[in-house]
Amino acid sequence: MKVYTKTGDKGTTGLFSGERVDKDSLRVEAYGTVDEIMSALGLARALAAKAAVKESILDLQKNLMLLMADIASTSPEHRYVNEDSVKALEAEIDRYDAVLAPLSKFIIPGDTPGAAALDAARTTTRRAERAVIRLSRQEAVNPQVQIALNRLSDLCFVLSRVESELTENPF
Repeated sequence: MKVYTKTGDKGTTGLFSGERVDKDSLRVEAYGTVDEIMSALGLARALAAKAAVKESILDLQKNLMLLMADIASTSPEHRYVNEDSVKALEAEIDRYDAVLAPLSKFIIPGDTPGAAALDAARTTTRRAERAVIRLSRQEAVNPQVQIALNRLSDLCFVLSRVESELTENPF
């Protein structure tokens, strides 16, 4: 099987649910930005010093595939992100936050390579969240996607702190 299909040569792409849309549509912009999160997290995983953080990032990447599929579909039948998805992100945030000292100052990114990469993933996640909000004003979007992206940016922030502040593996 060849990597190229030539089906997008005229500026359209296929959605997960089968429709063809322009490559610059709001929906493609939204799931494309989530794809950028995937790459940013891949870099963060490669640079992270702590095994627990690497494992958490890999789990996030696996779940992002479902989130992208959710956005890349116009069908309510293709909903993969739900309240349990959000609760899992919240539990992960709480697990790591419990081992960190209370935040007492603003953080300037870049203390470690892993922390810097996680901060880049955080800001890309915020951009994806804005793209989903724009999309939701025009088309139906699973509301749990926006919430999950909001929690993901929080988790990236907490993981960045773990990489910067803790000298040992947290778990």
